[in-house]
Amino acid sequence: MQIISVSMGTYGGGKDLAQRLSTKMGYPCLCREDLIEAATREGIQVGKLEMAMIKAGAFTERLARERDQYLAFSRAFLCGRAMQGDLVYYGRTGHLLLPGVSHVMRVRVVRDMEYRVQTIMNSMGLEREKALRYVTEVDQDRARWVRSMYGIAVEEPINYDMIVNLQQMSVENAAAALVGMAQLPDFQMTPASRQAMQDLFLGANARLALARDKRTFSANLKVRADAGVVTVSYTPQDAGIAGFIPSILEGIAEIRDLRITMATANLLWIQEEFRPASDLYRKVVEIATKWNAAVELVRMAPEGAQPPENGTAAFTAGTAAPAGVAAESRAQGAVVTGGKGKEYDGGIEADEAEDRPADGGLQDTLDELAQVGRSGGGRSVFGSRDRLVEALDRTIPYTLVVVGDVFLSKGHGARLRATRDLRSFLSDRIRAPVVVSEELGSQYLFGRKDAIKAGFFLAVTILLFFLVFTNQEAVLAFMAQTGWYAEAVQGTFLGRVEWMPKVLVAVVLVLFIPVVAFSYGMVAGTFLKLIKME
Repeated sequence: MQIISVSMGTYGGGKDLAQRLSTKMGYPCLCREDLIEAATREGIQVGKLEMAMIKAGAFTERLARERDQYLAFSRAFLCGRAMQGDLVYYGRTGHLLLPGVSHVMRVRVVRDMEYRVQTIMNSMGLEREKALRYVTEVDQDRARWVRSMYGIAVEEPINYDMIVNLQQMSVENAAAALVGMAQLPDFQMTPASRQAMQDLFLGANARLALARDKRTFSANLKVRADAGVVTVSYTPQDAGIAGFIPSILEGIAEIRDLRITMATANLLWIQEEFRPASDLYRKVVEIATKWNAAVELVRMAPEGAQPPENGTAAFTAGTAAPAGVAAESRAQGAVVTGGKGKEYDGGIEADEAEDRPADGGLQDTLDELAQVGRSGGGRSVFGSRDRLVEALDRTIPYTLVVVGDVFLSKGHGARLRATRDLRSFLSDRIRAPVVVSEELGSQYLFGRKDAIKAGFFLAVTILLFFLVFTNQEAVLAFMAQTGWYAEAVQGTFLGRVEWMPKVLVAVVLVLFIPVVAFSYGMVAGTFLKLIKME
């Protein structure tokens, strides 16, 4: 099973290349128009959604739900077709619907502007100026669509494995080159990439099932699946629908375990080895509780590590049965379903603990998060930092990204450099603050240092206000350049130059006011941190 995704601009030659590639390889060809037609039959208003996505200020909460349903349908549609066999798909950025599926060959097709303009002039009968404007505007609209939907720039080379320029190369030769490239081991399906696709398919089908039910169709839900464990997060305003979710999803036999979490934000935690008893876990949970956030775990596997042979790239649930019996968690509105007819035990079965694969503590940490109602799902990623970013669902808006202990096999200095590089790499590609574990407490939690800092700046602020309010006459005389100030400068250099006293007053005010503002701001900031407000 192989997937080749061809992304293209307006009249850029991508359609011709995809169809030729399909013929050469004997793969069925699927285009975006096929997907749109199927989505329209589903009842999704794709045209209205597209107009709202490319026009500023036109996006509403209802359209946001429509977008989630469209993404779920598109993902399920594409995964369903790809799981039937090899596939060539052409459209805008189909590969972004398949994060973490490594056997997708991502191709971008470009062509010179003059050829595209001439093609439109001939096919539409437009004048050159209008044809040029048409190409430019459609390209801009498509770029806005991709940025709004996935948060990336469509033209960035990092998002593709191959960029084909058809300015001097014929479609036939380009297709022949891609046929050879498609045979490389990098683009062959592995057990891990098969599991990733199955997870995407399961998560999309679960989201569609919730969208199709009249009890939950209007709810703001986020759904993800990892090795048969489905995590559904909902916002507090949708708390009334949480009880319906297990019964709606119980008909999906592939669901091994169901976790339901109430959350208004998403926090991503990246680490090599998770330990529920660690201080970092405590800090992450405290922040997640402050923000009412679901915590998604991504285990960045050690360098050189390989996925398990069975293809489970995330973890194996402690219980293996369809979602049917729900037990409410102890806090934060979490609902977790375990094996049918079994009492929920957090997904931990002592007699099976020894049989579990080494997962870096991922399973145990997810169980602990589920107990406090903060679980947002988790998975392991094998490979480079590029694979890490590719495995993330770009449609989920993260509030914060925490980079914990990674690169543990390196020396201390090398590990610090590699961690900083990873943080910088993620900051350039994820629209959210990225912090390392050392910064987490200092930036988002109130500690002893914050108490000392607050006490110091509170004393400074009180002293400054006390001095000002107990010496009001002297302050007013200084600002008006009368009284003691006029007597003090009389006969001095300042008094002999008419404008110098005014300059001194201005300089003192320019220095004094920012000092007061900074001191008061530090007190207010630490106080807000204390009462858990940002």
